[in-house]
Amino acid sequence: MPLVSIAMYVTSEPLADSTAELWSFLRHYLSNAGLKDLPERPDQTVPYDEAWLRPDLLLSQACGYPFAKSLRGRVRLVATPIYGHPGCDGPRMRSFIVVREGSPFHSLADLRGTTAAINSPDSNSGSNLFRAAVARLAGSGRFFGRIIETGSHRGSIAAVAEGRAESAAIDCVTYANIRRFDPGHLQAVRIIAETPKGPGLPFITSGDASEETVILLRNALSAAIKEPSLAAMRATLGLIEFSVLSEADYELLLSLAGDALPQLRA
Repeated sequence: MPLVSIAMYVTSEPLADSTAELWSFLRHYLSNAGLKDLPERPDQTVPYDEAWLRPDLLLSQACGYPFAKSLRGRVRLVATPIYGHPGCDGPRMRSFIVVREGSPFHSLADLRGTTAAINSPDSNSGSNLFRAAVARLAGSGRFFGRIIETGSHRGSIAAVAEGRAESAAIDCVTYANIRRFDPGHLQAVRIIAETPKGPGLPFITSGDASEETVILLRNALSAAIKEPSLAAMRATLGLIEFSVLSEADYELLLSLAGDALPQLRA
């Protein structure tokens, strides 16, 4: 049975339910087109980053920076979702840089020498775009005094709210989802800046997938956007369209910050 792992934006029950509904529609479409033995629900046991290079992968959503850095040429790019949330611009998206409510920080320059929280060193939204935002201020190549790694955007927000870090960069889609479904989590933080934009989280399939399979997956995603009965699902996910980008479009993510800063690590 092929692997389906769509686990990037499922941190609340409405999002998880809508993602399952999206896959249910895709499964029906793909089954009618001749693909057999498809799972009833997306897998929830395989860590999302381990799913990306599985040879049995049919569909997953990857982070843009790992895709640009290590997945290109090893997986096939299917499509990039377009979300309707603040901070999104077609298939491109940015992160919001947050600080604790009531803190004395009001600009990026104010954060020099402070502690920053990142969800993961390989995260595009939480680390790479963050690095790009402060690159012009880095001077000798170091800007933050310390980096802590939290494991998730929610963890980074909590680190800022609790005073363990002064700032964090939060993916604009994640920020919108928390604001809609868990607004209390944002009460202790505020936005002071935005990062540069880059292509969003791509849907991918196995590097061994045929051109026919890639086209079929794209057609299924396109059909999900047009299906009237899925309007509520799309609204919950903030999903308005899919765009077919090239691998070259993601190269931007490798050079946003140039050599101005070292790799952000805990």
